[in-house]
Amino acid sequence: MRPRTLDLELLRTFSTVVDVGTVTRAAERLDYTQSAVSMQLRRLEDQTGAVLLRRAGRGLVLTGEGQTLLGYARRLLALNDQALAELQTRPASGVVRLGIATDYTFMLPSVLGWFGQLYPLVELAVHDDLSVDLVAAIRRGELDLAVVTRQRNSPGGEVLRREPLIWVTGRDREPALEDPLPLALFPPGKDIFREMAIDALEAAGRSWRVACVGQSFSGLRPALHAGLAISVITRSMLTPDLRPLDASTGLPTLPAIEIALHRPPGRPSEPARQLATLIEAELAGEIRSPVGA
Repeated sequence: MRPRTLDLELLRTFSTVVDVGTVTRAAERLDYTQSAVSMQLRRLEDQTGAVLLRRAGRGLVLTGEGQTLLGYARRLLALNDQALAELQTRPASGVVRLGIATDYTFMLPSVLGWFGQLYPLVELAVHDDLSVDLVAAIRRGELDLAVVTRQRNSPGGEVLRREPLIWVTGRDREPALEDPLPLALFPPGKDIFREMAIDALEAAGRSWRVACVGQSFSGLRPALHAGLAISVITRSMLTPDLRPLDASTGLPTLPAIEIALHRPPGRPSEPARQLATLIEAELAGEIRSPVGA
């Protein structure tokens, strides 16, 4: 029996629907009609023999099979685009401006390595800053892409993964976990980590005080190492010099945050689009469940 081959165009349509959230927006991005997008999704389900998306209210939800296929789809599309890029007789040049939330730079070295191989003549201008400032820069058209923590006052973007928040202190020293709890936090209005920590403490009836303020988590580390305060990070940010604090300490459980990819309106350059695809493939390990929620 002849081996079956997945249709890359169908995979691109499927991946785009997941990325932008609705069939309507996918049709606009791909320059298809809505009926063509729906038909391609049905063809892909016929080709794979699996239900990939199901309706939930006004949105769509990835099934388990859809979640599995999404990871493969992103890698196959990235390889396809890489092959085409390497065969181009005139290598792309120019600049791609990438914004990364300061404490997420550790997530993307392999992505930047791949991008450098794909586009050796393209200058990659990396800007690290607070998430709210990066989203503002996207809106002003000063960046081509930005990987940020989704904020309450700046929603949108394509959610790449969810990360649980945890309480942490220094590995060797910690403050007394008595009220008012000493906290090391970002400035007010600058990061949802602060908002979620304070909301959780107040809901639990705990009092608190700010012992240290910093523009990045690296600026808060000295206070933690000295045993002056506790703080909040994502689980992936945990390093050997820090110690997580679990529920046995009496601290309230924290919710998860969403890491999102923002891009400005308009058609991106080919290098910027390819960089977005690589970032999606790298960080989509805990992709959102509702599409279009």
